[in-house]
Amino acid sequence: MSQTESFSIIGEETMPDHVYRIIQVAGSSGKSIEDAIQNAVGRASRTLRQVGWFEVVETRGHVEDGKVAHYQVTLKVGFTLDDDD
Repeated sequence: MSQTESFSIIGEETMPDHVYRIIQVAGSSGKSIEDAIQNAVGRASRTLRQVGWFEVVETRGHVEDGKVAHYQVTLKVGFTLDDDD
């Protein structure tokens, strides 16, 4: 997938023709994978305008004393580029 790409159909739903920029971010949490995703998306949304989607590309964690101590996820995050108008 390229850095910018136009999507018009996802499944059966029609989407407007937007061009997206795709970046990767990593989020972490001591609580859960879901919290790690929320942390990453929330932080990206504070910096970027028009965040529209994410894809989890990697999940990993840290183990201490035989138990999961920390979760980390790497996400691709897509946001719509501003129009030139």
